[in-house]
Amino acid sequence: MTNAAILPSRNTDNGFFGTLTTCPERDRRTSEVWILASRLIAQAVHATSEEEMIGIRDFLDSRSGRHFADEVVGALQCGAPDCEAAIAAAIAKWQDWRITRATERSDGIPAGLPYLTGWVQHFTVSAALEEQN
Repeated sequence: MTNAAILPSRNTDNGFFGTLTTCPERDRRTSEVWILASRLIAQAVHATSEEEMIGIRDFLDSRSGRHFADEVVGALQCGAPDCEAAIAAAIAKWQDWRITRATERSDGIPAGLPYLTGWVQHFTVSAALEEQN
């Protein structure tokens, strides 16, 4: 991973942050879990730029980030020893899934990409396009 800064959530009521806030099984403050998740996702998707860190933040702040958090909470409830292990399990699961042709048509993410990588890249590109406008 690059030395790009971990960006704070802009959606603390919802998305990943909001979901983890209400999780009694988490073993750290939500802000620490946010940083851990951002770092682990950056490693998994080989993020190398500040733009990709924006994509990670926007992914975690999105509805997809809430679903990702649901996977983390599920792993904690099923016995993951700590948040790091639960996040790693969620990352592995999302990286095993593939973007389908339906997602390609509706969201423009190329079919066949690992699910997590595809969504992070989607949010990276979306943020770059917003910045241009």
